Amino acid sequence: MIAKLKALEKAFFLISICRISTASKSRLRATMDSNNQIEVRLKGYPLPYNPELSVVYPVRLSVLYSETFRSIPDLIYLASPASLGFQILLQLRQQKRQNRPPVLLNFQTDLSGYCEILFPAPLDAWAVWVFRSVQGYLFRHESVRTIFYPSIFVQKYLEKADIQKEKMMNLRRGVDCKMFHPSKCLEEMRKKFAPNGEIILVTVARLAPEKGFEFLAECVKKLDGMGLQFKLLVVGGNSNPKVEQELKGLFGSLVERGKVSFAGFLKGENLANAYACGDIFLHCSITETFGLVVLESMASGVPVIARDEGGPSEIVVHEKSGYLVPPDDLNGFVGGIVSLANDSELRMAMSIESRRLAEAQTWEKIGNQVAWKMAEALVTEETILAPRKYSIPVYSWLLLSQGLRGFVGSLIVDFRLMGGLGIILGVWIGLVITWVLVQMALMAKSLRRCSI
Repeated sequence: MIAKLKALEKAFFLISICRISTASKSRLRATMDSNNQIEVRLKGYPLPYNPELSVVYPVRLSVLYSETFRSIPDLIYLASPASLGFQILLQLRQQKRQNRPPVLLNFQTDLSGYCEILFPAPLDAWAVWVFRSVQGYLFRHESVRTIFYPSIFVQKYLEKADIQKEKMMNLRRGVDCKMFHPSKCLEEMRKKFAPNGEIILVTVARLAPEKGFEFLAECVKKLDGMGLQFKLLVVGGNSNPKVEQELKGLFGSLVERGKVSFAGFLKGENLANAYACGDIFLHCSITETFGLVVLESMASGVPVIARDEGGPSEIVVHEKSGYLVPPDDLNGFVGGIVSLANDSELRMAMSIESRRLAEAQTWEKIGNQVAWKMAEALVTEETILAPRKYSIPVYSWLLLSQGLRGFVGSLIVDFRLMGGLGIILGVWIGLVITWVLVQMALMAKSLRRCSI
């Protein structure tokens, strides 16, 4: 217990002094903020369909170490491991055992789910298999001690990737119940947005294809055709104006008529006000590993209607804090909205239950779980680093010579590293090329239809 507490103190120190980000104008830049926290920023190549997501340019682990700890850290925590996380995990495999710190992963972004949306069948299945294979190869390595997953949906995915069960740990998300609270509802805001007492529908999501906006557009068009008096507030944006325009275009004349409004990116009090002013929260994405916006809405006292896929399925209690609807059941989704819109008592009952459920999800409880796992990894590391018998590589005879040892050893490590990076970069490039070819084929098909 004492050893864990000491390790816990060390873990908190490590996590507080180093953060790695992937958005910057420079290739690699280290800065220190007012709290003496080191932040290393890496430049990445933005994906063509969504520039907010990027593939980080190749970077050596030794460079990251030199810009932060000046030496090998005691523990590495990877939040949402993707292109940068892949590189770090791959390079750790090339290190000697004593130079590999324990790693904790937080699986947050379902990249394979994006592939299912971006690629048509049967290419979608192939893309999912590629991502799952790469992740399984990297995550199964002994340096990875714990993989936090937010929902059973992700757990099943990890099991398909043959991840060891003892590594996996369910870690839900927390919510700031002081920031997101029913009291943040501003009556003047409601009157301005819905002057005739219309039902206010709210959705909060990045404007991106994988967030289910096509489904949402069909839903509100159907509501409009039924004569329901509503206003839809969409909170979120995209740094690519073309993507934003395409998604806004899905709603057609509803935007011009004021039935649908886009607020752009909001944060802090403005975001809290937007949540709390809604009557019903709509969640149409089916790629969420958790769905923090759903929990924030519930904390704001707003019942949720969500497609029953991914993380939201474990947050919303069906018919208690909202409705869970089969992913492709448009009529069921619309029916849930109509039921809540026409029954103020039911909305109030679900509002109270939503808030009660959200209050049980505190960041303090979740932070403690992560902290103890960090401490456990540090304590375990001290006990397993006893001398071990290693197999001698075939090329080891080259290293017997003092003159050749430095040059050849460095060369071999570089070749192994570049070979591994080449595989992963090849996968990314292959997926991008496939996506481009698919888009060209769809464009050609569309042109042929127009010519006919």
